[in-house]
Amino acid sequence: MLVKSSLETIQKLDLLTRGAKYDVSCASSGVERKSSNGKIGNALVGGLCHSWSADGRCISLLKTLQTNYCQNNCAYCINRCKNDVRRVTIAPEELAKITYEFYRRNYIEGLFLSSGIYHSANRTMELMLDTVKVLRKRYGFNGYIHMKILPGADANAIEEAIFWADRVSINVELPTSSSMQLLAPQKDLKQIIHTMYRINAIREKLLLSPNKEGYYSRGGQSTQMIIGATPETDWQILRLSEYLYKKVKLKRVYYSAYVPLNQEPILPSLPQPPLRREHRLYQADWLLRFYHFSLDELLSENEPNLHDHFDPKIFWALRHLEFYPIELTRATLPQLLRVPGIGPISARRIIHARKAGMLDLDILKKLGVVLKRAIYFITIRGKYFADICLDHPSLPSYLEDTNSQNNHEVGDLFACEP
Repeated sequence: MLVKSSLETIQKLDLLTRGAKYDVSCASSGVERKSSNGKIGNALVGGLCHSWSADGRCISLLKTLQTNYCQNNCAYCINRCKNDVRRVTIAPEELAKITYEFYRRNYIEGLFLSSGIYHSANRTMELMLDTVKVLRKRYGFNGYIHMKILPGADANAIEEAIFWADRVSINVELPTSSSMQLLAPQKDLKQIIHTMYRINAIREKLLLSPNKEGYYSRGGQSTQMIIGATPETDWQILRLSEYLYKKVKLKRVYYSAYVPLNQEPILPSLPQPPLRREHRLYQADWLLRFYHFSLDELLSENEPNLHDHFDPKIFWALRHLEFYPIELTRATLPQLLRVPGIGPISARRIIHARKAGMLDLDILKKLGVVLKRAIYFITIRGKYFADICLDHPSLPSYLEDTNSQNNHEVGDLFACEP
């Protein structure tokens, strides 16, 4: 049983977890760690989130704020200082104990810890670090911890967070300085990106001389961008993402469809969150990270937005039919990755399978190839299997994405390869 005072703790936790639910930058840890003597818990490479992991598990973590007090007045945030909401702070010992108890009862598999900024970024980071250190030291908690870095935190606080957490993140939220100045004037985009560089440098330094006790944020760092609250194009959003992947070695950018939480004239009035757009950005992001596409191949200043009815890979293929059909018995890995319906896993399986025997459509299905898309863009030993040719005017209608936008979720990315 939890201690008698836990009813108040649960009430606090209810407020703080509701305040944290719009931060999506916590879906996958990328960390694998076995249990060890004297400690409780482990971390699995499949990741932790409120959804399905890449290895098919349904997983969960305690996603909460340390406090919902905040000195900032970000127009899109439910916890902004201007809002009349009940404010609470949970003590480090309180939060560490309930995390430990929840883990023991198999309610959760880890902790995602964020916070509003109370008094100062460093003071709030101190509370968060105390929570994590009580968990790690007193309770011997060896499970997954994702810790938010607050804008304005100093180097010592960042270093401690990296040392104790499996992943750290600092949210960009908005992709341009002008939008940040409009909706989050207390934040500075250049300062946040500078902090990302600092996180990367500190993390690399710590990994060179690891202390046996440390966790070193081996899952890297991530960030979140809100989609639809400001007028930026998909090209502007993905240009920043591509920059962060290349220059800051960011592990992951998460895209969060704007949900209207506050009534402000500077905020857009949307009939519903732009979930289709969010989904398209995730698909394009996937192509940038795993399919060897560059942003210039997908978008430009003149054509700055992703297509509503075609996923980015199919839209690229339809504009570059001279690249197809691809002969699967000879195609290289980069060529296979350009085929709609073939992703990195199935591409490598095809290369391995063709060394062992003959390819056919049944084998491709077993290898995970989405033939509904791929069949128009491939040949096998010179034979073309689709019922219409590549230059047929009806081809786009066969490939159009007719799914309702409400069916697009981040987890869909793991269901099949683009």
